[in-house]
Amino acid sequence: MILCLETSSPACSVSLCNSNGVVALKESRENKSHASLLTVYIEQVLSEAGITVGDIEAVAVSKGPGSYTGLRIGVSVAKGIAYASSLPLISVETTLSMFHGISDTIKQKDVTDAKTIFIPMIDARRMEVYYSVFSSDGKILKDISAEIIDENAFSWIDEEYSLLIFGDGAEKCVKAIKRKNIIYVPEFILSAKSMYKPAYMSFENKQFEDVAYFEPFYLKDFITSKPKKGIIGR
Repeated sequence: MILCLETSSPACSVSLCNSNGVVALKESRENKSHASLLTVYIEQVLSEAGITVGDIEAVAVSKGPGSYTGLRIGVSVAKGIAYASSLPLISVETTLSMFHGISDTIKQKDVTDAKTIFIPMIDARRMEVYYSVFSSDGKILKDISAEIIDENAFSWIDEEYSLLIFGDGAEKCVKAIKRKNIIYVPEFILSAKSMYKPAYMSFENKQFEDVAYFEPFYLKDFITSKPKKGIIGR
């Protein structure tokens, strides 16, 4: 079994998975709850499955991009567990996890086909987003990048293809992109249950991170902003 930690989004999510799917899941949609809930959820999913940390095969963690603070917390906890228990550490890129999270759900609703392009998208302030582009069978058509959305976004994709744009960055596209055949799912929320397929692929291929040196993938530098007014309003 693999313990999966998803902290790149506002939701805090922990799952315990085997090669067939999710065995146990705990998650909260409460914003900025990672610090208070992550270790609690880890204990709960292990207890629910009737096992201990010593019984799992690896620890998988969302590596980013996403919430700076959330990624720091998730990676720190994952590295601590992996180091203390001598377990392999697996990282899962956020948009890849998003693709696996929505593809099965959407396909069950029968609203996509082979000519549907999947575009998981993460809000990155102002009109900028992080996104990747996948074919319906999971082939990467464009690696993850940080870009500003305007009316020419995705013009390189032939209009015979429909676009499925999902995640908290999708809303930025609604008014900006002038194109037909787009499905928007801005309410999509990433979950640790979406990590099991890429986590097990990495496990079987022995694609592990160096526990000592692994760091989150921020994609761009974290920048703090100064308040426009001082504490006393001047």
